[in-house]
Amino acid sequence: MTQTKETQATMTADKALQLLKEGNSRFIKNERLHRDLTQQVAITGAEGQFPHSVVLNCIDSRVTAEYLFDQGVGDIFSARVAGNFANTDIIGSMEFAVLNAGVKLIVVLGHTQCGAVKGTCDFLYKPEGEKPDLAQNLITMASENLAATAQSVANNYPGDHTSSNGEFIQHVADENVHITIAKILDESPAIKKAIDESNGELKIVGAMYDVKNGAVTWM
Repeated sequence: MTQTKETQATMTADKALQLLKEGNSRFIKNERLHRDLTQQVAITGAEGQFPHSVVLNCIDSRVTAEYLFDQGVGDIFSARVAGNFANTDIIGSMEFAVLNAGVKLIVVLGHTQCGAVKGTCDFLYKPEGEKPDLAQNLITMASENLAATAQSVANNYPGDHTSSNGEFIQHVADENVHITIAKILDESPAIKKAIDESNGELKIVGAMYDVKNGAVTWM
């Protein structure tokens, strides 16, 4: 079924979340819904888009929200950046999704074995000569958006703080989701106000995708 103006009007945050949970369950079981995507293109092209959710996720090729939540054309907005962090551009896009396009749920989706998190931690904590050879723009992105999270976790986590320690990397990925949610609410008074005044009809939630088994855990 294609999302329409009518279905969006009756949508709530909890209903949208349930749609994503059910979709991920189908994805794991390889029981994805049969959709006529060409027909959905035609419908949304003629009648407009009425998504129920906006998902912020990583550019990792294994983490495509439409697939892992088994969603069709016009169902979700998908904002992607390495490390699934929020900056001015991402937050502005979310404001459009919430204030202009009527979505009911904001999802910040991290994932296991995140290359951006690993690269950031290795750049911070590996000795000189062993640091990864990262492009300058990638270094800037990591230092501005992920380094503080990695350092915060490292301060409370003894031991190896590089990508060799999968447990530490996962702690950083988890914390990145929580910090990103807080940043969205802090830097977008419009989104925070919309959530606060929605009586639970609009929500923001965090989640973690496991690249090994396809399952999403809600945080």
